[in-house]
Amino acid sequence: MTLVMQKGQIFKIHSDFYYVDDGQTCHECKIREVLKKQKEKILVGDFVEFENGMIKNIMRRKNFIKRPSVANIDQIIVVSALKEPDLDLYQLNRYIALAKYYNIPTVLCFNKEDLKWDKHLKEKIKNIYETLGYKIVYTSATEHKGIKNFERLLENKISVLCGNSGVGKSSLINAINPELNLRTKQVSEKTQRGTHTTRHCEIIKINDTSKIVDTPGFSNVKFDFILPADVDLLFDEIAQFSNGCKFADCLHIHENKCNVLTNLDKIDETRYESYLEFVKEAQNYKEKIKYEGNKQEHTKKLVHNKHIAKISEKKRQSSRNTLKQKIYKDIENEDE
Repeated sequence: MTLVMQKGQIFKIHSDFYYVDDGQTCHECKIREVLKKQKEKILVGDFVEFENGMIKNIMRRKNFIKRPSVANIDQIIVVSALKEPDLDLYQLNRYIALAKYYNIPTVLCFNKEDLKWDKHLKEKIKNIYETLGYKIVYTSATEHKGIKNFERLLENKISVLCGNSGVGKSSLINAINPELNLRTKQVSEKTQRGTHTTRHCEIIKINDTSKIVDTPGFSNVKFDFILPADVDLLFDEIAQFSNGCKFADCLHIHENKCNVLTNLDKIDETRYESYLEFVKEAQNYKEKIKYEGNKQEHTKKLVHNKHIAKISEKKRQSSRNTLKQKIYKDIENEDE
């Protein structure tokens, strides 16, 4: 009897077992030995081919996040609390920049609207993030406010919810589907922080059209994996002015004829301060890898979920000029 190769998506990984959903049935699978030898890492969200309980092939990903490890997602929803804990715009900028790095669409959800919070924040949020083109929704999981709007954002998508612990991510999902009964934890009065209640990544079906990835959190997000000259790519409002800088490697901190510094009044203070912090982390990374190989700073573009060099027009022209100079020099040498 010939076994037919099946296809499905990994929705949970536990120990050495991979749980695959083929759209009708869930299968408990193991990984093929040759994939282990190739050190192929399978992530929650991966589409795979399998037969007889053995995963034979990992299909190409459209995207992925490294930490927490999850693949093939449609959007990231950054959940922030307006109060308890207080809204942290700097942490919000970290999550937004991380999603930008992985080129994944992002939605902003501000939860706990029922609490007493500074209403001036709403205008600030609008001025900063709506201007940048982000969809925004306000919710209260406890009073069921804005839940329908939140639910509509999830339709026909696999979404990852990220945000500090205690902001109400699990409570929002429970508000949509109480039968899921995801574990929640109250924010500590002393630390103003919540406790992570999720221990592993798992794709959870909320209803017939929506799925979310329940993750153990995005703790310790740091930009210690990119080079300083690439950080401005994570901030659209900075990147738009950076093309006008005199020097291609301008970091927009104190350089002469920096177009970003000239237009600093058009950039929100918290966004620029976040940018500076990320540059500092990237500089630490650059120092760390200084003697580990020839690393070049460059603009990146995403191709098959891999960041590859994308030469800016300024650098491209510089390369052309260098090439022309070399050609002219060779011609002169031949004449001599």
